[in-house]
Amino acid sequence: MLNSASELEFSDENNVEEISQFASLEVSGGTVSTQRSSIIVPEKTGYPDSVYVLAANIFQGIRVEKSSDKILIKYGNEPLPSLPEFEDESVQRLSYELAFSTLKYQDILETMLIDSYIFPSTTIPDHLSSLIIVMLYDFQDRKFQNRVLSDNEESILEVQEVENLLNSFKTKLAAALARCRIKHDALSIYHILPEIVRKQELRASTLPLYAWINTCKISPEEVFINLKKRGYNEVKSVCHIDDKVFAVDQHCYDVLIFPSHLKKDLINIDLFKDYKLIFQDKSRSLAVHSVKSLINLDDDVLMVNTGSWYTVAHMSVLTNDNNSKIFVCGVNSQEKDPDLNNLFTKMGCKNIEILHETFTDIESKDQRLQKVKVILLLPRCSDLGVSNPIEFILNEHEDTDLLKDLSQGGTSEDKLQVLAQHQYEQLAHAMKFVKAQAVVYCTCSVYPEENEAVVKKALEFQNQGAKIQPYRLSPPVLPLCSLKEIHLAKDKFFRMEQSETTNGCFLSILTRERDPSETVSVKDVLARAAAKGLLDGIELGKSSKREKKRKKSKTSLPKPSANDNNGIQMKIAEFLNRETKTSTNRSEALITKALNPQKNASQVGATTQTRKPSKPTINPLTPTLTKNTCHCKPCERHTNFTRPRPEDKMIALKPIEIVLPPVMLPFQSPQGIRSQVPNQHFYYRWVRPKTGVPGYLPTPSASRRGEKPKENLPSSLVRRPRPWL
Repeated sequence: MLNSASELEFSDENNVEEISQFASLEVSGGTVSTQRSSIIVPEKTGYPDSVYVLAANIFQGIRVEKSSDKILIKYGNEPLPSLPEFEDESVQRLSYELAFSTLKYQDILETMLIDSYIFPSTTIPDHLSSLIIVMLYDFQDRKFQNRVLSDNEESILEVQEVENLLNSFKTKLAAALARCRIKHDALSIYHILPEIVRKQELRASTLPLYAWINTCKISPEEVFINLKKRGYNEVKSVCHIDDKVFAVDQHCYDVLIFPSHLKKDLINIDLFKDYKLIFQDKSRSLAVHSVKSLINLDDDVLMVNTGSWYTVAHMSVLTNDNNSKIFVCGVNSQEKDPDLNNLFTKMGCKNIEILHETFTDIESKDQRLQKVKVILLLPRCSDLGVSNPIEFILNEHEDTDLLKDLSQGGTSEDKLQVLAQHQYEQLAHAMKFVKAQAVVYCTCSVYPEENEAVVKKALEFQNQGAKIQPYRLSPPVLPLCSLKEIHLAKDKFFRMEQSETTNGCFLSILTRERDPSETVSVKDVLARAAAKGLLDGIELGKSSKREKKRKKSKTSLPKPSANDNNGIQMKIAEFLNRETKTSTNRSEALITKALNPQKNASQVGATTQTRKPSKPTINPLTPTLTKNTCHCKPCERHTNFTRPRPEDKMIALKPIEIVLPPVMLPFQSPQGIRSQVPNQHFYYRWVRPKTGVPGYLPTPSASRRGEKPKENLPSSLVRRPRPWL
């Protein structure tokens, strides 16, 4: 029992007017003031006894501990006894909200207790201090009005004792609160909070709700129809909309977005009760969708520090049509296995296997994980990118230390270094798995020490074995839906900054090239899929018409079974023989004329006199004597002669290489040939003359602009028509 010398000194009847005056100056939360009394605010009636007890136990674990010289209120270490109904999700949500609110105003509430002489004038057990401060926050939030109790509620003795104590001191408590507000020159205790904490609260109140579709139990189309029957309309954006609407997320095709004010309505519909729609932070959906883009049909996944089992279920749902297995490590107690298996069964998940070892204790060559190709790492971090910590903790099963950091507006430097080192150790261990080909690293932190610095350090100090390809930073596999996202991903990291629509998120993908010995051909993949019954009704033995044509084109010439084929082959053979003989005779004639320079001295002399010594004329025939040393590409000529047949069929011919002898120009002496060959070698493309007989190549003098073709050139330079040009 609580004893106080003055607990009966003040009665409610004598002090109603005084308390009303104090209360009229204060409405916690900063959303209502005396100047806006026209706004109707729902009257708060308090919480059930079980909520107070659970909130007190949560606050006991997250409260800010002060130095020994500043301790005025002692908190015990023993938790209050709990009841079975504490496991109810609604009770947990209310308890976390009450504990978090108490934590934010811990200094003010402790000052009120001391200023009102509750401490140290009363004999209060230390283990009830947390319960007193939690109930005091709710008491002032109700403007010091009595709590409304339901008839069916089961009362708890400790709660009844603390409530009687606070009621006996409510006038002094109200006066202490007023003095605190005046001291800080604040309209309400909400305005005493740090600005960063107030901004977080404002964002949390308007942040949209994200829910992913469990396609193991329902299709997206059925979800849309169900929601529309309930009056929900599909829109492109839910921002600043007070109606019953929803939108499809741009990054994850199976994620729906709802306005924040619809939470109470949504949790009561069958879609959420039957695990067909699951609330979860978007950052977790981004992580599992990144993994889905990196795995093949039969690749396994290892998930580390998942927090919420909903994340594991989402990964399982995305791989439901594959032969993949989802391994989850870190479940320390096997007593949780039945509950987890029951949850996964309700959600329709069948490919999840739980490992009871911690991640760093698992060997990189563990035989169970030989088919694991992608490791999803969701490390414990500061999570200061989260605006609504209560929902994040309940959905992700995160540590309640997040509430302490958010209540103070940041994480201490020492704690940040400890978290970053732990994250680096886990990422470095993930990179040691021999068979793994990718690691997805995702956090909700806003600190570079937990994001870019950890990834870069792990890449720098990774162990590069002789048979293992090193990891490298890969670009995001998620769609970039705006210029801002493209700008943030310029260094290959996927980032989402805190905004009115999303929490903060950092995502990095590390990949390495596959071992060449592990590459699988298309035929092997199809054969494996057929063996597992994934290609029912598809015959792999029959090839398509296009493949038959390709195979036919790669084979040798078909046997002469038709007259047309024989005729075509013989004509081609005769043509090639004729061209070979013609080229040989032409070359012999050129060589003969070059050895008799006196016969052509007059003709060559007239031509050579017009050439300038500083700029020798480039002869089209010269490239045949030189090597390719310039950047110009020579004209490629195909020797694979084909002729289309009727009915759009092609016959492949054997390529034949024709080698022509070098051409000698008719100079007066053999040394003249060397003197006329330019130092720089060039290739030129043969061009048809604009006028003249088609099929003849232009002479060297005729190729010049502004000059008339000469008629006294030797007949040996005249070219025969080439049908293939």
